[in-house]
Amino acid sequence: MNYKTIVVHCDAGSKLAERLVVAVDLAQRHRAHLVGVHVQTPFVAPIFSDGVVRVDVLLDAYKTAAAAAHDQAEATFTTAIKGSELSTEWRRVEGYPEEELTVQGRYADLVIVGQTDPDELSPFRMPPDLPEVTAISNGRPTLVVPHIGVRSKVGKSVMLCWNASRESARAATEALPIMVSAERVIVLIVDPRTSVSEHGPEPGADVASWLARHGVKVSVRRDVATDADVGKVILSRASDYKIDLIVMGLYGHSRMREIILGGASRTLLSSMTVPVLMAH
Repeated sequence: MNYKTIVVHCDAGSKLAERLVVAVDLAQRHRAHLVGVHVQTPFVAPIFSDGVVRVDVLLDAYKTAAAAAHDQAEATFTTAIKGSELSTEWRRVEGYPEEELTVQGRYADLVIVGQTDPDELSPFRMPPDLPEVTAISNGRPTLVVPHIGVRSKVGKSVMLCWNASRESARAATEALPIMVSAERVIVLIVDPRTSVSEHGPEPGADVASWLARHGVKVSVRRDVATDADVGKVILSRASDYKIDLIVMGLYGHSRMREIILGGASRTLLSSMTVPVLMAH
């Protein structure tokens, strides 16, 4: 059970090299074809102009900056894959990242993007909601790499956030290729309530049995949030258990390009300390 095609978003941001460390490592472990996708956003002429700067001058400046951004991203990708003997591909497409990654991702098994960095100064920085739009729209699992980077290889110690929902079931299934080879997988259940249609009489027992049949080395931990944000509990336990990958369902929807997320999803996307694999 492996990912055979992995797409990684390659912008010109300063965090791309760290994202590619994760992408190359996963591609090597799964013997996957790695596709680097660089999206060039279209030129938009100013609606209002005082006539001081001509539009053709602005267009020339845009073309120069866009070419430089592409070349920088491609060079970073080339450096990352050097000596890896991976099957790779470089794609340069024009459009908007959230739309292009949705399309590109549908022909892959895993999409890797970076967490939004509020301090990124690049004129071609990615949209602030790119991770959640990609995860909700492309129908594939999306691995979000934190902008602070990673401290260890991803997927050795995994935490699956489980609440017996459709979204968490989808995330668990999409993460199986990683969890099967992990050294340990912890199923975290926060504020479980037993019911016939959800957790059952022993919260976590059923999903642990399912994972164990796949050969996953799994254990179950139950926790309470009390008055705390569930997302904060997840991040706290990730630190306590020395987790290097969080797996969770993405709860929310996108209408007219406005993303509405659940509280835990918002917290993790804004404050993540380790990569998060999300599926919707």
